[in-house]
Amino acid sequence: MNYPRRGYPLRGKFFRPDLSGHNEMILEIKQYPDPVLEKKCREVEKIDERTKKLIKDMFETMYAHRGIGLAASQVGVSERIVVVDIGDGPRVFINPKILKKKGKVFSEEGCLSVPGVFLKVKRAEKITVEALNERGDKFNLEANGLLSRCIQQEIDHLNGTLILNKMSILEKIIKKLSPSKNNNSKQ
Repeated sequence: MNYPRRGYPLRGKFFRPDLSGHNEMILEIKQYPDPVLEKKCREVEKIDERTKKLIKDMFETMYAHRGIGLAASQVGVSERIVVVDIGDGPRVFINPKILKKKGKVFSEEGCLSVPGVFLKVKRAEKITVEALNERGDKFNLEANGLLSRCIQQEIDHLNGTLILNKMSILEKIIKKLSPSKNNNSKQ
């Protein structure tokens, strides 16, 4: 998830934990219309060193792109892994499932796989999610606000759904009829 309008500022700068001493790499973020983004991801059966390395690389990639959430499918890996950091520390969700939803809110969202597009999306205001952490421990988390929205969007990615799929028909027509920013800048 990309926080609307250039990321999620914290204390005047972007939060980025010290990952020095690790061999993380910045992965390529798949962008729409890459077909991997529309595929439902498979469950993680075993959390091994490869899985842990992928999680570290996903965090490094998310921070490098000023994101606050990233699903494994966005880096071309069709596994049910999500990383999130809305400024209160990194969180890992492996095989996440939303158990409960409460309330509805509309808010603007962006997506690292659909750069430059920000849409108002309806989401549950509060959720309870069940997942495994990077050690394989099962946990439940109640989330609301930005954390709830971010988790929901990343789980959408795991199910092959992009924010573009959440657009109303009117929004789709307007986007199609509107001249792109690139075309305007050439004139």
